[in-house]
Amino acid sequence: MASSPYLPGTPHDAARSPEPPSISVVVPVHNSAGILRLLADRLEPVLRAASASYELILVNDGSRDGSWDVVTDLARVHSWVRGIDLMRNYGQHNALLCGIRAARHDIVVTMDDDLQHPPEELPALLAALARGNDVVYGAPRNEQHGFLRDLASRVTKLALAQAMGAPIARQVSAFRVFRTPLRNAFASYDGYYVSIDVLLTWATTRFAAIPVEHAPRHDGVSNYTFRKLVTHAMNMMTGFSTFPLQLASVVGFGFTLFGLAVLAWVLARYLVHGSVVPGFPFLASVIAIFSGAQLFALGIIGEYLARVHFRTMNRPPYCVREGGD
Repeated sequence: MASSPYLPGTPHDAARSPEPPSISVVVPVHNSAGILRLLADRLEPVLRAASASYELILVNDGSRDGSWDVVTDLARVHSWVRGIDLMRNYGQHNALLCGIRAARHDIVVTMDDDLQHPPEELPALLAALARGNDVVYGAPRNEQHGFLRDLASRVTKLALAQAMGAPIARQVSAFRVFRTPLRNAFASYDGYYVSIDVLLTWATTRFAAIPVEHAPRHDGVSNYTFRKLVTHAMNMMTGFSTFPLQLASVVGFGFTLFGLAVLAWVLARYLVHGSVVPGFPFLASVIAIFSGAQLFALGIIGEYLARVHFRTMNRPPYCVREGGD
C-alpha cells in the first residue's frame, strides 16, 4: 500500500480514497453438505460490497456426508471459492490454521459453516477493525445452545482467559476478523494442539469485540459436544499456559501448611494432656487428603509430559489431501 493517500504531484484536494482491503474468509467444514451452497450465496453479496478482491476458503475437516463434493462444485462454479481437503478430522482450530496459512488477502475472516454467524454482520466487524484494532470478535448477543453446551463454553472461556492473558477472552467467538500479517507470529508453529485465539495473542494486544446476532443452526447438530469443549479447555490450559502447574504448587503448599498445623495440634495436645490424638479415622483422613493432593499434582505434571511427548513425535497439526493452490 502507498505510504500517502495522495498521488505524486497532485494537490490535496485531488486525493483518492484508499481502496478497501481485500478479504479472505476461512470456514472449517465438517458434515455440512446441506448448508454450504446457502453459505456461499449469502456471503457473495456481502463480500462484493465490502471489497473488490475476496475469496472463500472451505477447509473440509474429515466430513463423511459428501461435503467435499459440494466444495469442489462450488469452486468450479465460483472463481472466488477455494477448497482444501484434509486427510482426516483434525479439529476446528487445526482446520482454521490450515486455511489461515493459505489465505491470500489483507484481512482474514473466520466463521462457522452452520450459518449461526450471519454473513450480514461482517461489515460491522470490518468497521471495528478499521478503527485501529488488529483482531475483532463478533460476540453473540444471545447464544442458541443448551444448558450443558453453555456451561462447557463458560469453562472453555475461563481456560482461554488463563491461556490468552487478555480480558477479551470472555468475548471470544469463532466469528472473528484479523489482519493477515498477524499469522507471521505463529508461522513456524507446528504443534498438534492449536488454539487460534492464543496464537493471535503472540502477535498483538489490540483486541476488540462487538455484539452481533447469533442465529439458530440452519441444518444438522453441533459437532462440539460437552466432552469436546471440556477437552479443548484442558488442551488450552496445558498446551499454552502454566496455570495448572502453578495451581498444583499452590495446592501442595496449602496442604503442607495444613500438615504443619495438624502436627502442631498433635504436639500441643501431647504436651498439655500427655496423650496423642486417638483414633484411626483421623489419621486415615489426613493420609487420604495428602494422597489426593499428590495424585492431583502428578496428574497435572503427566498432562504436560504428554504434550512434550507429542511435540517430540513431530505430529503435524493437519495434513492436506487435496487443494490449497
